[in-house]
Amino acid sequence: MPRGSIWKQALGLSKTTIERVDAEQDTNTTGDSDTRLVIHVRPTRSARSRCPHCWRRCPGYDQGPGRRRWRAHDAGLIVVYLEADTPRVTCREHGVIVALVPWARHDAGHTLAFDDQVAWLATHATKSTVSRLMRIAWRTVGAIIARVWTDLEATTDRFAGLRRIGIDEISYKRGHRYLTVVVDHDTRRLLWAADGRNAHTLRTFFDILGPERSQLITHVSADAAEWIAKVVTERCPDALLCADPFHVVKWATDALDTVRREHWNTARAGTGKTTTASKSLKRVRWALWKNPEDLTGDQHTKLAWIEQTHPRLYRAYLLKEGLRTVFALAKTSLDDAVEALDRWISWARRCRIPTFVSLAKTIVKHRTTILAAIEHGMSNGLIESTNSRGRDRPYGRPPAQIPACGITARGSCLRFWLRSAPPGRDASRGLAVATVSRSDPSAPS
Repeated sequence: MPRGSIWKQALGLSKTTIERVDAEQDTNTTGDSDTRLVIHVRPTRSARSRCPHCWRRCPGYDQGPGRRRWRAHDAGLIVVYLEADTPRVTCREHGVIVALVPWARHDAGHTLAFDDQVAWLATHATKSTVSRLMRIAWRTVGAIIARVWTDLEATTDRFAGLRRIGIDEISYKRGHRYLTVVVDHDTRRLLWAADGRNAHTLRTFFDILGPERSQLITHVSADAAEWIAKVVTERCPDALLCADPFHVVKWATDALDTVRREHWNTARAGTGKTTTASKSLKRVRWALWKNPEDLTGDQHTKLAWIEQTHPRLYRAYLLKEGLRTVFALAKTSLDDAVEALDRWISWARRCRIPTFVSLAKTIVKHRTTILAAIEHGMSNGLIESTNSRGRDRPYGRPPAQIPACGITARGSCLRFWLRSAPPGRDASRGLAVATVSRSDPSAPS
């Protein structure tokens, strides 16, 4: 096999002619000498003199700014660059512009294969890790994600066949800053995210979706936020609104913690000082919050101690677990789950614990949407896992940067589009579409 063909395959090049390969010596920051490879290339005849936007063949204008370089995949530990002329052409639609090169996106400093590799890595590791591995700046990772996502949006319809969606918000930074997040339950992909937590923000999503597709939405899972219900009723009135079980159980968990804090304050005897009893109650929080099947031996002991010493708090714990059991029963029998919910409401109403009496009223208010979630198995668990990953692991830019460039939203969407093998190792879903269409030899002339 000719050396040129080997280099083309190694670097993921197509419609490219390799002229020669040079080795250069460069001095790094420590004063040591590093070797880098410079591969001189040119487009094949069919790819020359084309506009990078519309791909039409255009008359030449001039030789442009001269030769330039693009960063390519490393050859082992050696950094590799492509070098080529950058002539300009006159496009009847886009004017005088630098001609298309088949190995890189327009105005990019890296090859298509390099961009795709970075984007794939960004869906599996932090930006700092990708930056170190690929030897590029932290901000460059974000710029590459933006370029790849632009190609994906141009070749992929995220909203095709959309029927069942989940809507939720994620908090970030301090000062009650929120993002509104929408996912597709059927494909389990993040569809859209934007800064804000109000009706105006959510209406923006439905504006992008369009009235015809909005009418096709059949199910929407969300918490009990009135602004979500209001917009869903406006834009997709035929959709069935389902209360998210995660948030319903969280209401019970919050009510339980309120009761625990009341007992904790009582144990301090109104002095505001820590006592042995108050310290013990403070340490049982996780035993009360966790599911029984996940408790450790020590937490089982603490729960037994609560049952013996604080019967009112233990009753609140049983109420929380009773509500969780309602949704567990829904997996096996809808009728049993409905009956269990009605029994729970009756129990909570007469439990003589104010927080749970109030919670029972809330459950009754949202009973229709809760039953819809039980019947159709709708849950925002996918959104919660996405939100937790976005908060706990710094994939892409922090959420605060979404209004400016949407990197986190793009990175999260890329994560759900690119679940296959790395580019070049298998037919990557999404990226392969963007890459193939970008270097399509049958581009219009």
